[in-house]
Amino acid sequence: MKFETIEYNNYDEKLYKYEHSSGLKCLVIPKKGYSKKYATFSTKYGSVDNEFIIPGDKDTTRVPDGIAHFLEHKLFEQKDGSVMDKFAALGSRPNAYTSFNQTVYLFSCTDLFKENFDLLLNFVQNPYITEESVEREKGIIGQEINMYRDNPGWRVSFNLLEALYEKHPVKLDIAGSIESISKITKETLYKCYETFYHPSNMVVTVVGDVDHNQVFEQIEKNIQSTKKVSEIKRIFPDESESLNKKYVEQIMPVPTPLFYIGFKDNNFNLQGTEILKYTVAIKLLLSMIIGKSSELYSNLYDKGLINSTFETDFSLESSYAYSMLGGESVNPEAVKDLLVKEIRRLQDNGLELNVFERLQKAAKGRFLRQFNSVESISRTFISLYFKGVTMFDYFNVYDTISFDYITDVFYKHFDIEKMALSVVKSSKT
Repeated sequence: MKFETIEYNNYDEKLYKYEHSSGLKCLVIPKKGYSKKYATFSTKYGSVDNEFIIPGDKDTTRVPDGIAHFLEHKLFEQKDGSVMDKFAALGSRPNAYTSFNQTVYLFSCTDLFKENFDLLLNFVQNPYITEESVEREKGIIGQEINMYRDNPGWRVSFNLLEALYEKHPVKLDIAGSIESISKITKETLYKCYETFYHPSNMVVTVVGDVDHNQVFEQIEKNIQSTKKVSEIKRIFPDESESLNKKYVEQIMPVPTPLFYIGFKDNNFNLQGTEILKYTVAIKLLLSMIIGKSSELYSNLYDKGLINSTFETDFSLESSYAYSMLGGESVNPEAVKDLLVKEIRRLQDNGLELNVFERLQKAAKGRFLRQFNSVESISRTFISLYFKGVTMFDYFNVYDTISFDYITDVFYKHFDIEKMALSVVKSSKT
């Protein structure tokens, strides 16, 4: 059995990579002495993948919104009982999640890793879907949709995406809508499963004190498909470079208004480590402009315009990119105005080199601390591997990213014309 070993001696880390004949990728990151073991079986299939061309077909397939999340739910039902109960009997903690771009099945355990790993590989490969269970699941997921629809934090973030995007499905709730899931059928679920759950569209990651040879042997024994298929063609609508809306407001019973400010970024056609470089640049810039050590943050905090709920983030995928920042505020418009004022000041006067260098070191330190958590390692590896890079590629990015590059990205990304504000507040505010 051939596999690749990559050693990162400066950081005392190692990666074992193996590719099954079906095209399935398997990554093992050993963590000697760690008691917890963490394994995932993931597919590059998320809520935005609702229009595609199946390998071998000429025609486009369009499926109801929310089907990736629906399929995640259905895989935990097997003919002989609940998969959750089987994991519980083995003393492990299973879970799964669907995001915009991937679906992940996982477990963590301290003992009986081999048995738990066999269970993970087997249940994800063997869906058992009946018409009766599909109808029953519609009621369960419908309740989940209603719950999120009534969640102010969920709504303020998706309202921002609706402001940023006119057509792209990233603006849609991951679970879909009551109307869209009503159109889901057993046949459509199996069609999506057969398209997106082929091993060549999937990756297995294992992090912990495990024998990589044993892991790869279990892959060989358990993966049923041996034939690779061509790549799935995903289709996205033509999205304008400009905003859909500048401002979105929703009235909900909240004690303090919630807000998110977002910047739409059209520079998402990046490859390899350029993805990581651009991501690091935006996150460093967010820290420089409005991070906890910035003058703007202190000013906003002292005025009572933000509190400890304030956060920032950046998302970069193959068909969209955006940054967002927000939390609770008694006056979201005032936060936006002061942010705009600070961005314009920095555009006129320039960024400060010493601030960049300080935050660059701090960011690298936070990144390195992720290697103390098997969960953090696994989550980061999954999201990056589907983009063609690994978590270890960050090492070189943090060491080589330049102030000139950061400055260039600053002027490109923080465009006031591409900035939108989403607010959720009560009728009394």
